[in-house]
Amino acid sequence: MEFYIVIPAHNEEATLGLTLESLTKQTLTPKKVVVVDDNSSDKTSLVAQNYCERYNWITQVHNTSSDEHMPGSKIINAFYRGYNSLDNNYDVICKFDADLIFPSNYLERLVHHFKSNDKLGMASGFCYLRKNNTWNIEDLTRKDHIRGALKAYRKQCFIDIGKLKPSMGWDTVDELLAQYHGWEILTDDTLKVKHLKPTGKSYNKAAKYLQGEAMYKMRYGFWITLISAAKLAYKKGSFTYFKDYLKGYFTANNQGLEPLVSKEEGKFIRQLRWKGILEKIA
Repeated sequence: MEFYIVIPAHNEEATLGLTLESLTKQTLTPKKVVVVDDNSSDKTSLVAQNYCERYNWITQVHNTSSDEHMPGSKIINAFYRGYNSLDNNYDVICKFDADLIFPSNYLERLVHHFKSNDKLGMASGFCYLRKNNTWNIEDLTRKDHIRGALKAYRKQCFIDIGKLKPSMGWDTVDELLAQYHGWEILTDDTLKVKHLKPTGKSYNKAAKYLQGEAMYKMRYGFWITLISAAKLAYKKGSFTYFKDYLKGYFTANNQGLEPLVSKEEGKFIRQLRWKGILEKIA
């Protein structure tokens, strides 16, 4: 299977080289890797260029955007800048962050999963953070959720879900829409990926309301949003997050923002979410 990988990178000079080095050490070499220098003010571009000169399957493109760290549309717009520079001859398209170190068998293991199940649309390993000289799982979400940092999509699944949504919540709605279209999702706990920076560490203050906005745009409805906001805030250890998420939800509702999914898709998503909630209670 041919893997194409897009790596958006904004001021990642300290980590990008480690990510690229881990990809050059894969037992299955990716067909193409494109680094998107997303308006960096550090030496990110120089790090990328060094690898482009050493490996002909690594390229770099530049993107002009804001100079802030923001989740959602900024990173997906950068992804598309890289994606649009590639041809269409891939079997699996990946969106990887620029602060990851992959185990050497990562891509080979993903191929095994995709070839073993024709209905598998998305697959990944798990992110681990270093604390007190040990690597521990980054426990922010469900174990069956593929983190936005390391997405890998089978081509047809990627097309079926309408590719990636340039909005906060893109890395949740993609899985929900994949299931809506009959695709399965898999996380492999044997694939331990070192995540060099905690998610959201450098996001600016404006980002704190976007999670609640995303819940509105995914048509969660109030009660699922309430439960989801409480769970996320608990995992992050702060009630402030809970208030911010709800404020983001109600602000989006009052503004009548355009949802990311249709009414029919929203109904499916709510049913799926309630099923998951009730299974955990039972």
